[in-house]
Amino acid sequence: SIDVLTLFREKSIVCICAPMVRYSKLEFRSLVRKYGVDLCYTPMIMADSFNQSIKARNNEFTTNKEDTPLIVQFAAKSVDDFVTAAELISEHSDGVDLNCGCPQRWAMQEGYGAAMLNKSELIRDMIRQVRNRTRQNFTVSVKVRLFDTVSKSVELCRSIQAAGASFITIHGRTVTQRSEPVNVAAIREIAASLSIPVVANGGVKCLNDVHNFGRATNARGVMVAQGLLSNPALFSGASYTPLSCVQDWVETAISSGVQFQCLHHHLVFMLEKILSKELRRIFNKLSTKETVLHFLEEHLGIKVPKNDKQTTFDKTVVVYDDTRQGKFFSSKVILDEEENNENESEMFLEDSIFHS
Repeated sequence: SIDVLTLFREKSIVCICAPMVRYSKLEFRSLVRKYGVDLCYTPMIMADSFNQSIKARNNEFTTNKEDTPLIVQFAAKSVDDFVTAAELISEHSDGVDLNCGCPQRWAMQEGYGAAMLNKSELIRDMIRQVRNRTRQNFTVSVKVRLFDTVSKSVELCRSIQAAGASFITIHGRTVTQRSEPVNVAAIREIAASLSIPVVANGGVKCLNDVHNFGRATNARGVMVAQGLLSNPALFSGASYTPLSCVQDWVETAISSGVQFQCLHHHLVFMLEKILSKELRRIFNKLSTKETVLHFLEEHLGIKVPKNDKQTTFDKTVVVYDDTRQGKFFSSKVILDEEENNENESEMFLEDSIFHS
């Protein structure tokens, strides 16, 4: 394991890949780590399903020995769910993060994400319990959005710090905002009021934005989502996705056996500034791996690996220590696999939400 807080002590700005449902999975994390990313997040995982179903755990979390430092982000609305999930994942990651910023309607209606912003006492209890039940260098952090008033955001973040949070990530928009300019002044004021590291998130498109955002907010880290999808080499200084990065993605995707949709969707983002409008139109409509790879060879000179066997990319089979979870684990995990709800696992795979 790696002490994530060491990154904040040693680097002027920690470069972070955001949690993105469907996108920030192991293969993409492996790619961006080659191009300047210091810290990666998993996609947001529903803690209750993760705790109750071995199938859900296997579907939602894969890793390997190079996949570090890694933060696993959970959506949770109870102490039991968050602590149990943290205990289950603690031996396979470097920290957990509580999502208190997702503004999607379904999440807020169910009491997850940004709906948690008004439950500061619950958030504090979650942090304390995870802090008490995990190793010392295992971080527990929170990702939030802004309130309409900065003072209310400062108050919440101070309470999160007092509960023992390792660091906090602030998306510089309110729950109702989407593409509006990020509130840099609000993040700066919050950062000035805290002693723990603050990570700034929102609106970053290039490396120059990273440096400017960090200086303007006094944040210790900058988290990027959409910008990394469009250009996984953003933190390396590339102004658009270099062909070497496209080559790396193709090799990673083929060797790991990712589904076609994953292979294609990432390439649609990456090639936006590389292809002409006409070629983008053609590429975006391709529907098979074979046609995609042929297109890349013909138009971009990408070398397609001839060995299609899934042997060169390591996906560790995570063995969860179900015996050490105490009352939180035993109260939540269904040990009899026959009682598992298959619909729950299927629901787990139907993520269609992009978090920025």
